[in-house]
Amino acid sequence: MTGLRYVYAVCRPFGTPLQAQLTGVGGEPPRLLPHGDLVAVVSHVPEGEFAEKPLRANLENLDWLTAVARAHQGVIDALTTVTTPLPLRLGTVFRDDSGVRTMLEAREEDFRRTLDRLEGRVEWGVKVFLEEEREPRAPAPAAKPASGRDYLRQRRQQTRSRDDAWQQAEIFATDLHRALSESAEDSRLHAPQNPTLSGATGRNVLNAAYLVPRGKSEEFVERVDRTKDGIPGIRVELTGPWAAYSFAGEESAGKEEA
Repeated sequence: MTGLRYVYAVCRPFGTPLQAQLTGVGGEPPRLLPHGDLVAVVSHVPEGEFAEKPLRANLENLDWLTAVARAHQGVIDALTTVTTPLPLRLGTVFRDDSGVRTMLEAREEDFRRTLDRLEGRVEWGVKVFLEEEREPRAPAPAAKPASGRDYLRQRRQQTRSRDDAWQQAEIFATDLHRALSESAEDSRLHAPQNPTLSGATGRNVLNAAYLVPRGKSEEFVERVDRTKDGIPGIRVELTGPWAAYSFAGEESAGKEEA
């Protein structure tokens, strides 16, 4: 089959077969391309979409990018059930198998070291949101200020209430992150999510990732669950288990946030 080679991930050789009906980017099934003690997971993609110039344009097309990201993620999720994959950046493409093998050889030492560190581990994501209900509501018509001084006092009270709620959420998030970091082997703090892009309600106070051994995942999840109803107006969201994107050393856009 002709076409470029799209690379999803690098991993160690594994014996468990992938799902028979698994498809990747463009509906093509992924295949394993071994090189020494490493394996690249690849599929064929058309030059008309993935050569350098059209790929650059397509990355600006949100619908195209979303479809590719979902297909990319589907392959990574399937790999995560049978091995420890090292996800590569979305849109990693080579001319042919030889180009993929050259990449594996050039980065062999880094790949081995990272795979050794991630072996048997998964990533869990935890987000904390200050619910919009905690934001001060507009005063009822009957509570209209009688004077400019009353108006300023009401505004100060609203600002103080908003600041208090935010401070309480920050303290909660800081304590939670400290506790979860103790249950994880590593952690990463990401920038707060943009609600316009994520669609999540409320203000994102904590957006963190935790590297956890598979055998301790149940304990980690239970620890997060115990915090979910801790303070009214503060929402805790848990996602995962993911391949360890945040700890792979790759600038990956493949993982979709739940």
